[in-house]
This record gives sequence, structure tokens and C-alpha cells, in this order.
Amino acid sequence: MEPKPYQEEDIKVPRFEESAGFYTTTQRSKNMAKIKAKNSLPELKLRQALWAKNIRFRIHPKNFPGKPDVVINKYRLAIFVDGDFWHGYKWDERKSTIKTNSGFWIPKIERNMQRDRYVNQQLEAKGYTVMRFWEHDVNEHLTACINQVFLYIEAAKASTIPQLDN
Repeated sequence: MEPKPYQEEDIKVPRFEESAGFYTTTQRSKNMAKIKAKNSLPELKLRQALWAKNIRFRIHPKNFPGKPDVVINKYRLAIFVDGDFWHGYKWDERKSTIKTNSGFWIPKIERNMQRDRYVNQQLEAKGYTVMRFWEHDVNEHLTACINQVFLYIEAAKASTIPQLDN
């Protein structure tokens, strides 16, 4: 395994078990089991909109750090759609609102955020640009998200076109 490019120590997340003092109801357990890591509704919306704009891509490539939701290899672009809760949207404000099992959830979400930073560094080291969209932004402002991708692609195209000498 390659050395980490940053000096930050990995955040330790305790096991979510009754023996560790964490409790959950059967209904909560069923709800949590339904949460998907791939093909979430915001991710599907983004992919459909990109495809409609004739932007072609690969999804969840296994050989990429973090397995981005969308990769556009031609323009070296990796796109993630991050869940608001799981990846810590407005974390400093929301952290104090977690009341149940906070001894598990706070380190869990902070570790996710740490891993996101590490994945970004790895992809950037490979020459990729990383875009991360929050799920609420995709749901509420899909056009703006697509425009951001489209502007990046247009800029990348413009920088690869050879300039004619006059």
C-alpha cells in the first residue's frame, strides 16, 4: 500500500454493536439497510442529464480511488454525488444536532470526510479534476450542476485545440 500524501492520522470509528453501547431499533435497522452506496436517485438524475447533453462517461470504475460515481476519461474528470448526511454537509452546524449514538456517528462522518479529502488528493495526483456535488444541489439545482460540468468540458476542449499562428 502506498504511503499517504498527508500526515493526518486516520479517524477511528467504533464498531456499531450493542456490546459497544450502541443501540438501534428494528425499524431503524431496516431503514438504514435500504440506503445505497451506488445508483442513488440524485446520482441517477445527474447521469441522465449528462447523457441527455451527449456527455459520455463511465460509472463506478473499480480501478479508481474512491470509485467515483461518474468518470469522463477524455477530459480527466471525476464526479462524486455526496449524500448530505454521510459526507457532512455544513458539518460544524449539524454535528451538535446528532443526539442518538453520537459516539459512533460523529467519528463515522468525520472519517468519511477525511477519506473524501484523501481520495481527492489521489485523483488529482493522477491528473484528474474532481467535482463533488451535494445531493441537495443535484436535487434542487440540477441545471447548475450540469452547467458546471459542461463549462469544465468546454474549457478543457479549448485548451487542447492547437492555436493557429497569424
